[in-house]
Amino acid sequence: MSSEELLMIPGPVPLHPRVLKAMSRPMINHRSPEFAKILDKCVSVLKDAFQTKNDVLVLSGSGTAGMEAAISNVVKGDNVVTIVNGKFGERFKEIVALYGNPIPVEYEWGSPIELNDVEDALEKGVSAITMVHNETSVGMLNPAKEVGALARKYDALFIMDGISSIGGVDVPVDKWGVDIAIIGSQKCLAAPPGLAAIAVSERAWERMKAKSPYYLDLKAYRKYAAKEPAQTPYTPAVPLFFGLHEALRMVKEEGIHERIERHRKCAEAVRKAMDAMDLQLFPRLNDISRYSNTVSAMVMPDGIDDKQLRGGMKKRGVLIAGGQAHLKDKIFRIGHMGNVSAKEILTTLEALESTLSELGVKAEGGVVAAKEAFG
Repeated sequence: MSSEELLMIPGPVPLHPRVLKAMSRPMINHRSPEFAKILDKCVSVLKDAFQTKNDVLVLSGSGTAGMEAAISNVVKGDNVVTIVNGKFGERFKEIVALYGNPIPVEYEWGSPIELNDVEDALEKGVSAITMVHNETSVGMLNPAKEVGALARKYDALFIMDGISSIGGVDVPVDKWGVDIAIIGSQKCLAAPPGLAAIAVSERAWERMKAKSPYYLDLKAYRKYAAKEPAQTPYTPAVPLFFGLHEALRMVKEEGIHERIERHRKCAEAVRKAMDAMDLQLFPRLNDISRYSNTVSAMVMPDGIDDKQLRGGMKKRGVLIAGGQAHLKDKIFRIGHMGNVSAKEILTTLEALESTLSELGVKAEGGVVAAKEAFG
């Protein structure tokens, strides 16, 4: 990818020059006070992002490593409710199947969750429930607060993928009763991919299994985090920690709530642009608050396929995402997370209007509508 191409996919996101510069620092000893200082400062800002007083651990691995760590440490043959209405809910179900017995509550991708269905599944007697908060495969938010309340009612651990929501959406982890929550570094935090942060409640620690996985043993991460100096149990991806540290400094400088508001405005601008261009959002939701703040999914215009649309956008220097699995050629997705601003949104919409016009689709007014939304 050339440096001139604008990356507007649902992560990884473009990295700020400050983050790139930080990653080029000379290597340091990962058992040193210098690394401990970086780790401690990362955890401090991450706690603000999670809005938690719980332990926060940083794993060298992608968001999926965080998902597997969450499951493998607390599930050993247990029944677990798995909510599925998109690609990553399905991934959670597949991980649960490796360690326990999933009880799926499944919907067509992009369909809203029915809380009655969730409660019916919980009544069967389970140890935990998993849910993806922000389902990037379809551009929608799931009702974490409500599911958290049900989990407490039935004494089930609430394990939530907040990989692409935390930092871009208001996610008060403690208030919602999330026992294990996960962030991916390459999403709203605008850090390099390859790190996962995981917040773990005391309730979850109490239910940890005696026999844990080796590399993803959260008890080991907790033990080493408490050392002087603070450490990780195994060699961490040090340059990625350099990048995360700088990215989190930028989060702190901006303010977490200001960052969330910026994401909200970018999402609103994209949605208003799609309405002006007569492009249909996917999914169709009655509650506007259930649309994602960090990625928008749209139905592919009739007569156009994924290769034509994304190829035309790429020709204009903008990279967007297509649909996954059975949604390939049916939807396209625009990521608006990380350090994204009005400039990147408007550039993307200009490229989209131009591409669709070239393909014979009349879709105008999106840029104007987005500018009005930004004020």
